[in-house]
Amino acid sequence: MKAKLTVSKKDENFREFALNGNLWLLLLQVGLPLALYQCLGMAFKILDSMMASHISAESVSAVSYLSQINHMISAVGGGLAIGSSLQVSQAYGAGDYELVKKRVSSLFGICGILGIILLCLMPFSSVMLRMARTPENLIAIGSRYFAIELLGIVISFLNNVYIAVERARGNSRRILYLNFAVIAVKLSLTAFFVYVLQSDITMIAVATVVSQSIMLGAGIYHMTRKDSAFAFSLKDISFHREILGPMLHISFPVMVEKVAFSFGKVVVNFMSSMYGSLTVGALGISNNINGFTTSAQNGFQEGCASIISQNLGNGNRKRAIEAFWKVICINVFIGAVGLTVTMTFLRSISLLFATSEGVVNTEFQEMIIAINRYELIGGCIPLGVLSSCMALLFGLGRTKLTLLINFSRVFLFRIPVLWVLQNFTALGTESVGITMMVSNILVAVMALTVALLVIRSEGNEDAPSQ
Repeated sequence: MKAKLTVSKKDENFREFALNGNLWLLLLQVGLPLALYQCLGMAFKILDSMMASHISAESVSAVSYLSQINHMISAVGGGLAIGSSLQVSQAYGAGDYELVKKRVSSLFGICGILGIILLCLMPFSSVMLRMARTPENLIAIGSRYFAIELLGIVISFLNNVYIAVERARGNSRRILYLNFAVIAVKLSLTAFFVYVLQSDITMIAVATVVSQSIMLGAGIYHMTRKDSAFAFSLKDISFHREILGPMLHISFPVMVEKVAFSFGKVVVNFMSSMYGSLTVGALGISNNINGFTTSAQNGFQEGCASIISQNLGNGNRKRAIEAFWKVICINVFIGAVGLTVTMTFLRSISLLFATSEGVVNTEFQEMIIAINRYELIGGCIPLGVLSSCMALLFGLGRTKLTLLINFSRVFLFRIPVLWVLQNFTALGTESVGITMMVSNILVAVMALTVALLVIRSEGNEDAPSQ
């Protein structure tokens, strides 16, 4: 007989609040910590770019270009962790702790195998970069950086699993504290290597590996405690269909979505490089500048998706849809604030990324400004609408639609638009910014249309038969 799952009084109170409490307060309570977590990650990326700019503008371009390739590889482990953690949560909710342990252990086992494969590819980093059509000047600067980043990706595979498991247990505060520690060590080491030792971008990758190892160490400590159903155990690794099948089935669409989206960004970077490698760096910095706004919106997306899912599970579709409309208001407000603040201080912000050893690279700064102005118009508010629609679709379990939307965002609305602008206009670098603006607006319109159709279908399902 399976053990009966019990929850604390705190959990009972939160469940009651999620199902019947004030939705505005609920969204803020759940979404704000997640928004903070997301913004910390973006601060991590921005400060990395700023320190790379101290080395040279070409170094920023190399980091920006190679990071998209890294994201494409990381997406495999990230998608696997996100999808599989839902199955871990399901087994946990059912009180089947033996299945929890088998799924956790097997998930770590799969990521371990993927990690070994990546480690074997480290000596061939230059070959991999050429296969990704990376410009030769960026390969010369970043091949060693990329090789070390592969080791960092292996560590992140395992860290993603650990984070997903801790979230399934409700230990998000622990992850937040660990993330603070990782960022503090990462930034301190990077600053030391760049400003004190005057190192190249290779040492930025070393700083990443060392800092991520802190999270890994915590994961090893917490995941090897024998008295926990969430602990890792070699003997509980299983590759049987009944264990792996459900995890891979739910993870596959998420993995495809993340890999395809990252691959699309690699293609956009390659196409943008026709304007010179500095344009790639300017695009990456522009993405990072807007990242604070979109990261906060994504935090509310994650929080709202869980609220929608909870209420749907309780049969309260009306409240689930109401949460969607309220999170749109929150995310549009965040977008409006982000647009106003960033546009007001854009020139000063761009100066931080265009200054190397006290000398301003005016050409690079103007590229950043030219691209970012378009991105701001087409990004802050439309992407708030998009993230809200994604929250609805994730919460309702319509993951095939989220895959369609994100696929269209890059391969229908972005790459073809950039190709047209490059081949039929003489806009130059600005065409990259215009492409981002157009694609973000169009995908937001598409997502909202899909969301409205889904809401209508949900209403029809609730309606009594005539």
